Amino acid sequence: MAERKGRILLGKLGEGHKEAQLNLAKSLGKAGFEVIYTELKEPEAIVRSSLHESADHIGITTLKGADIRVFEEIIRLLKAENADYISITAGGFLDDEDIERIKKMGVMAFFPKGTTFDEIVEWSRENIKIKQP
Repeated sequence: MAERKGRILLGKLGEGHKEAQLNLAKSLGKAGFEVIYTELKEPEAIVRSSLHESADHIGITTLKGADIRVFEEIIRLLKAENADYISITAGGFLDDEDIERIKKMGVMAFFPKGTTFDEIVEWSRENIKIKQP
């Protein structure tokens, strides 16, 4: 039986262009991950979709105007569903103090604007764990 590919659900916070997120989805797909591309912003929708899609990981793009309290709610909802095995990362635009705050909430890593797709793919290969089928 073939080994299952890691499944990554992509969501976003804030307003702005989606080109970088689309390119990230393509890069992760070429690297062997199954990518569920969404433009979901609401914590409930992100968690519901990650459960429905059997995601192993949630990647959130943070754009201008992103409210970091959303991360706290996503983490709370995952725990309420006994799905805190789904890891979370973020990338894009955040102040240094907000980056530290989301990491304390449980976000594994933050990739600031300028991080290459290759760096994100490498991190993903090393850190995203596939949950049991």
